[in-house]
Amino acid sequence: MPQPDLSGVQILRNPFFNQGTAFTKEARKKLHLEGLLPPRVQTIALQAKRMMDRIRGVENPLTKYEIMDSLRSRNRTLYFYLLVNHIEELLPIVYTPTVGKACMDFDHIFRNTDGLYVSIEDKGHVKEVVDNSPNDEVDIIVVTDGERSLGLGDLGTGGMGIPKGKLALYVACAGVHPRTTLPVVIDVGTNNQNLLKDPLYLGLQQPRVDGAPYYELIDEFILAVKKRWPKVLVQFEDFANKHAFALLHTYQDKINCFNDDIQGTAAVTLSALLSACKAKGSELKDQKILFLGAGEAAIGGAELIVQMMVKQGDTEEDAKRRIYLFDSKGLVVSSRDNLSEAKKQFAHAEAPVSTFLDAVEAIKPTAIIGLSAQEGAFNAYVLGAMARINEKPIIFALSNPTSKAECTAREAYTYTNGRALFACGSPFAPVEVNGKTFVPRQANNSYVFPGIGLGSIYTQAKRLPEGLFLTAAEALSDTVTPEDLEKGSLLPSLLEVRKVSLHIAHRVAEYCYKEGLAQTAKPEDLKKALEEYMYVPVYPKY
Repeated sequence: MPQPDLSGVQILRNPFFNQGTAFTKEARKKLHLEGLLPPRVQTIALQAKRMMDRIRGVENPLTKYEIMDSLRSRNRTLYFYLLVNHIEELLPIVYTPTVGKACMDFDHIFRNTDGLYVSIEDKGHVKEVVDNSPNDEVDIIVVTDGERSLGLGDLGTGGMGIPKGKLALYVACAGVHPRTTLPVVIDVGTNNQNLLKDPLYLGLQQPRVDGAPYYELIDEFILAVKKRWPKVLVQFEDFANKHAFALLHTYQDKINCFNDDIQGTAAVTLSALLSACKAKGSELKDQKILFLGAGEAAIGGAELIVQMMVKQGDTEEDAKRRIYLFDSKGLVVSSRDNLSEAKKQFAHAEAPVSTFLDAVEAIKPTAIIGLSAQEGAFNAYVLGAMARINEKPIIFALSNPTSKAECTAREAYTYTNGRALFACGSPFAPVEVNGKTFVPRQANNSYVFPGIGLGSIYTQAKRLPEGLFLTAAEALSDTVTPEDLEKGSLLPSLLEVRKVSLHIAHRVAEYCYKEGLAQTAKPEDLKKALEEYMYVPVYPKY
């Protein structure tokens, strides 16, 4: 990245170039900073200690989030230095679960105008709005319309917190350069009555626009960003089901894009399942899987699982017979009217069942996967039934934030007598049962989407087909060690996330070159080239 043509107060106010008290005496003289900073020069490590002392000195997670967000707006290098070096401690602050609360309070804690806001009022001149972005180079955009933020519903422009958090993880976990990232909110209104009544709400206070005008606005936005940044990767985030699938199907064969809620969640879920199968000594095609929830995450996960079962020797028809969905109306069965095409492929000729416990008893699954945002849905009766049916029941409570988790780690291990193969969507502390300590790990998309992004950005991929996500899932599972499995961890430690992301990026890039999707020349040592390409948060010398 080029050095700035800035000096004095200007450089102190630019988060990408500001070094604060770490500016050397030489740099202070050169950049006209003498007298504008305390005289002692400090290292980035000392600056980080000061910030971590501040963060650890408060108990409220939202206050911790605000401290980090304030730092992000002042000194982006130090912000990412903290994230990289304290990833386990800070990821739950800058992303799930704390980011959910930050999004809910977005209008009341608003500090800066980071990112880009495109509203329905901009329809017809979206290109002008996009051209107003100060980012000359953008490799990746995370865009949301805020209609389905995490498991919290319609948060309107408050959904901006999610793209910001996701892009922070692209940088911290996979070394995508922060100056090439852009969070975007598409504001078409909100149907959240509390926001419509809140005088501090920052978005359009009108009901959501839908139908043709909605899709025309999205299309105008896609055309505008592709014109300004032709090789940009677009990640769709937190769109409602009806729009998420439609947008993915419209653009996935035309541009370099994906939907993390559908495809990223699918990849990390599949990876955890592959690890659980290793722990059981069986194959994925031998499992019978029941999803609680039938939205975009569940459908995306089910479809990717089918692909892996087929890879292991099943027919597609047989693979689909091993997957069941349970939605708000009960077990998804073929006799039900008005099923969407996505649900029909997993609707079986079973008797209708209205409770999840009855579904478990009827189907006798080897795995249950919660993507419903229903706190406590995997209760003692459900977990007990799974333990009775299976020697090693697979229990994935993947909803987040923590308040929406289908069960806690302690409940999963306790009610299965320590036999559960457990993964979660929100962080839980280690659990001791029968004298053994289990270390549950999040099936968090942050394990896969950063590596997918790095690999596709490096190769300038034309598009991201489903086979790429299968490759990413297998690559992630490969990083789980026998020691991880012994303590109940179906995913690697977050402390290794940059190594994990590099491994996934390498496999993704290899896939892109092999399938003719890459638009860059393949280097002789691809992994080394990717590693050298990764951003490291250090201050440049002036």
